[in-house]
Amino acid sequence: MRITVAGAGNVGLVTAVCLADAGHQVTCVDTQKEKIEMLEKGHSPFFEPGLEPLLEKTLSNGKLRFTTNPKLAYSDAEIIFIAVGTPAKKDGSADLSYIYAVSYSIANNIENNVIVCTKSTVPVGTNDEIKQIFQYGKPRHLKVDVVANPEFLREGSAIMDFYLGDRIIVGADNPEAAAIMEQLYLPLKIPIIVTDIRSAEMIKYASNAFLATKISFINEIANLCEKVGANIDEVAYGVGKDKRIGESFLQAGIGYGGSCFPKDTKALVQLAGNVKHPFELLESVIKVNQHQHSLLVVKAKEMMDSLKGKKAAILGLAFKPETDDIREAASITIIRELLEEGATVTAYDPIAIPNAHKLFGNSIEYTTNIRQALKDADFAIIATEWEQIKHLPLDTFAVCMKEPIVLDGRNCYCIKDIQRYPITYVSIGRPVISKVKPMSIK
Repeated sequence: MRITVAGAGNVGLVTAVCLADAGHQVTCVDTQKEKIEMLEKGHSPFFEPGLEPLLEKTLSNGKLRFTTNPKLAYSDAEIIFIAVGTPAKKDGSADLSYIYAVSYSIANNIENNVIVCTKSTVPVGTNDEIKQIFQYGKPRHLKVDVVANPEFLREGSAIMDFYLGDRIIVGADNPEAAAIMEQLYLPLKIPIIVTDIRSAEMIKYASNAFLATKISFINEIANLCEKVGANIDEVAYGVGKDKRIGESFLQAGIGYGGSCFPKDTKALVQLAGNVKHPFELLESVIKVNQHQHSLLVVKAKEMMDSLKGKKAAILGLAFKPETDDIREAASITIIRELLEEGATVTAYDPIAIPNAHKLFGNSIEYTTNIRQALKDADFAIIATEWEQIKHLPLDTFAVCMKEPIVLDGRNCYCIKDIQRYPITYVSIGRPVISKVKPMSIK
């Protein structure tokens, strides 16, 4: 099929590359000239495991091309995916200006019948508004079917999720358009669920809201465990064995971040408010998560009275491993609060430093060497569970730091392992390990 993807961001680029790899003729269009020039050379503007090799492959075999020209992108496409951003406004609602701009551009440049498929996360009812744009904006003799096809690509595993996803949602009013979309995805052998358009839009928001709720719930349980003397590792394991609940998203920590959960939970609360439905549960989920981001700074202040003049090592800047995305990352809140308290900060991350530097500039130091970050530090805060951090020899903290005080926001280490080293260790929902002499290691 001749496919165009509007938007070369995390969702759009992965979608374009994977569809081209599946054998389709794909054009990816974006308004940012520098980004397109970079992509034409085979370089991705963001980090995603496995993406650049597929990008280079599909460019070299001619299945993928990039452009800033809407006429070239849309004129003869059979399916057009809209995959542009829907950032949050100040009131939490989704900014749909990019969606509308792309829709008008498509309407002005198509020359044949086409299916316009919305991959961007949009509030319920948005695709009906897109329909109105095509009803009045396109050439009268052409037919445009609008389909909702929300994405479920996790940063850090997006390529795998495209090929091995749990389900594909197709929201359509026209059975013929739905059938074409089913045919497109059939080779992936992933269950395809066809719904009406508004239900498809809601499925995306409901899925992210539920996962965010699960995270905030287990973090509240973890905080309660600390007060009653229970261990969240054992509690989460026991709870997760219930098949009705499941083990995923029960890892206690300092909260969720990224481009989806924070934005989508706020947008759903706003959407509910628009129809006079107070979404109190989700409002609490958001509040809990905001509190969780600051938790380790509070614990550090309780331990040391004052953080002024203290050197803090922040291990991890990205909101999760295997991405350079720092949007809504817990590390941002932590660093800002540490600076306000008068601490100095040295931050480690294997790939997210350029994005962090755009935010913090020279107010903190950066390094891709964990030991360098820990050197002479008064305390360390683990904000991202990078493999490099999880597999760090634990004696490194005692050897490198001025005071081996580790506040682990991702529960990276086993309590029994930590007890073998002279480290004061504070994690989430688990017993505090006070500084002890090293035990003999057999």
